[in-house]
Amino acid sequence: MVFLNILEESLLITGFVGLMMLIIEYVNVRTRGAWQKGLYKHKWIQYIIAVLLGATPGCFGAFAVVAMFSHRTVTFGALVAAMIATSGDEAFVMFAMFPGKAFFLTAVLIVIALAAGWLTDLLCTRKNIFKLNKFCQFELHDPEYCDGIPEESFVKQWVRLNIFRAFSCAVLLIFIVSVLAGIIGPDEWNWQRIAVLIFGIIGFFIAAYAPDHFLRVHLWRHVIRRHIPSIFLWTFGALVVSYFIVDQLHLEESIQANTSIVIVFASLLGIIPESGPHLLFVTLYAKGTVPFAVLLASSIVQDGHGMLPLLAHSRKGFVLVKAVNLVLGLAIGLIVYFIL
Repeated sequence: MVFLNILEESLLITGFVGLMMLIIEYVNVRTRGAWQKGLYKHKWIQYIIAVLLGATPGCFGAFAVVAMFSHRTVTFGALVAAMIATSGDEAFVMFAMFPGKAFFLTAVLIVIALAAGWLTDLLCTRKNIFKLNKFCQFELHDPEYCDGIPEESFVKQWVRLNIFRAFSCAVLLIFIVSVLAGIIGPDEWNWQRIAVLIFGIIGFFIAAYAPDHFLRVHLWRHVIRRHIPSIFLWTFGALVVSYFIVDQLHLEESIQANTSIVIVFASLLGIIPESGPHLLFVTLYAKGTVPFAVLLASSIVQDGHGMLPLLAHSRKGFVLVKAVNLVLGLAIGLIVYFIL
């Protein structure tokens, strides 16, 4: 029974995450990445753009900042700021589990990221620690865009119905009906249930209207194949581990008594360029097992998949960004813990 409840919660979270990723992917494709254009020379505008892109749930905003950094559009400090602000796919989960606190955490990360970006560039310029040209030689290919508008009429798309559209619409329709019936989501009609229903309806209309290219490439290959399985497995695994820690092993007191050690462990784990491990601390925080300082330290250091493009082309650049964020995560996490 316990594992069925965990499975149900994992499916709900994964479904919510998938819907948000679908909507963000469609907006990006529909606007042809216009939000990436309009490049500025002023550093503070770079920091703001990088932080806002990083704070966007998912990995696409972080990828965009890495691409801009590779083309000498933003500074190293802006890249550091973006990676502090981002929480990767875990941001979707946090907004699903504790939306109010997730907004507060995002706001705190944005403030820290802006200050850290400015200080990083200031120190690197004075100490000549980082030379931008040295890490701008690699090339990141621009993503393939479609305009989000069907190439043929809406009716013809449904007359020539393909498996991607049929499967997507069927799954989303079942999801909507399940939410309406109370099978999925909260039992009572609260704002969370209404939000899930609204996202489900929006997702259904995107799947019904978007061109075949979007469904095949962007929805199926990017969202479903690349992200959804790992999100579900990491969510389910984190919830199971949290269940044993809290409900079986009763390690709450041990964790709370050694919070400083947990902060160090969470920060070190954040070095891994992977969406998933951070979910352990997300679920522990949601259960009240660890304080905000642990979640904050982990969020500062970890960046989901955001650093993978940089790791593929510049290991030294990857190490430098992670080193800066690790120091900040440890310092701020421990300070917040001892003050609060």
